[in-house]
Amino acid sequence: MGETFAMLQQGGWPMIPIALCSVAALAIIVERAIALRRATVINPAVLELVEELDDPGRADAVLLACRKAPGPFARLCEAVLEGRKREPAHLIETLNAAGRIQVGGLERGLTVLEIVAAITPLLGLLGTVLGMVTVFEAISMQGTGDPRVLSAGISKALVTTIAGLSVAIPSLAFHSWFSRRVEQYADEMHERAVGLLARLGAAPRAVDPRSMEI
Repeated sequence: MGETFAMLQQGGWPMIPIALCSVAALAIIVERAIALRRATVINPAVLELVEELDDPGRADAVLLACRKAPGPFARLCEAVLEGRKREPAHLIETLNAAGRIQVGGLERGLTVLEIVAAITPLLGLLGTVLGMVTVFEAISMQGTGDPRVLSAGISKALVTTIAGLSVAIPSLAFHSWFSRRVEQYADEMHERAVGLLARLGAAPRAVDPRSMEI
């Protein structure tokens, strides 16, 4: 704890926004790691009911189960089942809107994580530049008689760069990982939704899967 505080003092004020960014990134990473678990996104019970739905007459019972179940996939199936009697064009529009809402929920926080990954190296660089300015000012006043003083000043100036990269690298890695998982879930939900439409007999020929934007 004492070493961490000493590092914050060494880096100066740029360490404050870097520290805040690290807290925000950690919170988002933990929250998204929990929220993007497969069982949370694609409810296994709902998936089983949807895949076994071979009789349109059972659609109301499945709809009731979807309404009670949590998760984006349950909400998407709920929208499909509620609009199953609409015209194909309206059904596609409803499905696309529901898909965008659910995917948007899956992407929550990822923009902030991307911003943190982008700005923390810049904050670190800013801190290093400010530190180097201080070093050169000291050199102009005291000269370069003692190399240890110069090396200590440069080392102190580089602390913010190290801190910025230490926050940016994992933030960028987790952002890429989460984005890929969201894309995979979106593709799977799209495929399951198209299959559900076909089993419901909702004018499958008129419903072109390529027109769906989930």
